[in-house]
Amino acid sequence: MSVLACIDRSRYSESVCDHAAWAAGRLQTSVELLHAIEHHPDLLPVDHRGRLGMDTGEELLRELSLIDDQRNRLAQESGRQLLDEAARRVHEAGGVKVTQRLGHGDLADNLRDHHARARIVTIGKRGESHERATAPLGGNLERVIRANRLPVLIAAEAFRPVERFLFAYDGGKSTGEAVNFLVRNELLHQARGHVLMVGRGGGVEATRQADAVRHLRSAGLEVTDAIIEGEPAQAIGDAVTGGDWDLLVMGAYGHSRIRRFMIGSTTTEVMQTCPTSMLVFH
Repeated sequence: MSVLACIDRSRYSESVCDHAAWAAGRLQTSVELLHAIEHHPDLLPVDHRGRLGMDTGEELLRELSLIDDQRNRLAQESGRQLLDEAARRVHEAGGVKVTQRLGHGDLADNLRDHHARARIVTIGKRGESHERATAPLGGNLERVIRANRLPVLIAAEAFRPVERFLFAYDGGKSTGEAVNFLVRNELLHQARGHVLMVGRGGGVEATRQADAVRHLRSAGLEVTDAIIEGEPAQAIGDAVTGGDWDLLVMGAYGHSRIRRFMIGSTTTEVMQTCPTSMLVFH
């Protein structure tokens, strides 16, 4: 079971490689690099027949088809070069075994084909096709989190060795999955953590938090805990920026009944502004 690293030519890809190498080292596994050649409308093969008017000759149609073929070959060659460069970076960073895979089409669809062999997925906050967009998150990121059942490690622009992590715990199923993963796997066993719940304290959720903390500590994780009041997204965001954390752990879907179609509303708001790498659980 490997760490699956999704790369492209965005400014996040070097950080994705570094995060994948770190995670593979901690989990004592290999890295599988995946680059998906997306079928953007301007890159798709085109059927030119009947589209250029009555005077279009067969020779011109053949030339246009050759251009389509060349474009596809260049995209594949570029993808292979990208994978080779990434493999060298991962190996230099962590000395782990690296495999490469060149896919075609939507990234989320490619992940469905490979997730059975993976323990965790690593991806940048934004991909190359969304770097110039006005939206704060890449479209692939939301689709990957929605469609994928594996933990998703969202790489910030630069990798920082994870020595301190903040766990935004809300008592829901997603954060329960996070607890189970952290207990069973060595990913954060050498880091110090803080389990933060946003609420009024007391009640069922506080009991769940106490149980989660005991479970983490029994597995050898060094964690403190606190409950604070406030609006969840704002409180978590303030805690991240004010605490100099290396990693934020949280669930993709909150315990609240109020949810967005793609991912939980609190998670979405935190992801949009969080400067720190995140480990998100479905």
